[in-house]
Amino acid sequence: MQVRQLIFAAIAAAAAIACSLAVARAEEAKAGDLVITQAWSRATPKGAKIGGSYVTIENKGTTPDKLIGASSDVAGKVELHEMSVTNGMMKMRPVEGGLTVEPGKTVKLAPGGYHLMMMDLKSPLKQGDKLPITLEFEKAGKVQVTFDVMGVGAQGPAADSGSKMQMKKDMKM
Repeated sequence: MQVRQLIFAAIAAAAAIACSLAVARAEEAKAGDLVITQAWSRATPKGAKIGGSYVTIENKGTTPDKLIGASSDVAGKVELHEMSVTNGMMKMRPVEGGLTVEPGKTVKLAPGGYHLMMMDLKSPLKQGDKLPITLEFEKAGKVQVTFDVMGVGAQGPAADSGSKMQMKKDMKM
């Protein structure tokens, strides 16, 4: 009887590992040599007209690529912004000319640094929603990524329940 329980436990463990690997693959989107993971946004209060979105972009290729733009049907405009602190003053500004992702490197858009600023939101972002955003890269082209909307004070998928995204379409320019 004990051998049967061990076999059952081993089968259950293998099934759990297989499921977690399938989920990990579902959390990635690819655009050319770029691998896009951990796409998420923060929920916004009712009436808010701006919101922030974050994502990790890894370049597995041998040449640099550049995030040059983004768009979404839920916002009038989406811009790449950078937040920084200079002499104790927090500053936020649009990133002119795009954000380069060097070969073999990873760029993380996260609170307190680079982020996507969605302006003129058409409705509040609600926790649990899925937010489609099209990222545009200089070489890899356009890719639509689904961002998970987390809580208002969320710090990201590592601190929360996780992020799921999917590539809907890789549209080459």
